[in-house]
Amino acid sequence: MAEEHRFQSPEGHRLCANNCGFIGNPTTMNLCSKCYRDIRLKEQEEASTKSTIETALSSSSSPLSTSSPTVVLIPTASISTATKGVASFGSVSAAVQPNRCGSCRKRVGLTGFKCRCGTTFCGAHRYPEKHECGFDFKTVGREEIARANPVIKAAKLERI
Repeated sequence: MAEEHRFQSPEGHRLCANNCGFIGNPTTMNLCSKCYRDIRLKEQEEASTKSTIETALSSSSSPLSTSSPTVVLIPTASISTATKGVASFGSVSAAVQPNRCGSCRKRVGLTGFKCRCGTTFCGAHRYPEKHECGFDFKTVGREEIARANPVIKAAKLERI
């Protein structure tokens, strides 16, 4: 009889609905915290992919096709891998740049200097003259001065 009760939870506690072995909570649909978090992440991921697909379809639809609605079924596994592939492709160059100097490709780690042109440089190439910076400092300076010092013009006086 002791062997029968070995896998049951104590009285008042319920096991997780996913049968993972942890104790579930009635406020989390009788799931343990880990399973509940995983389910919530899947729901959020599906909702975000669904919204991106809807926006893509609505932006690419022409006025002639609005008379008959079209249903497109795409497996969710292919959507998640496609969106992850696009996100990782766009962030590959951004992930490599902060660790290396833009001029000499030396590893800079935490000591890198971020220039106004958006690139990270080592201590030797941190100055704009050293790395042939394409940022226009003069124009930005003029705009800041103009913004900080607006032209104040008094009303003209009437001559008698």
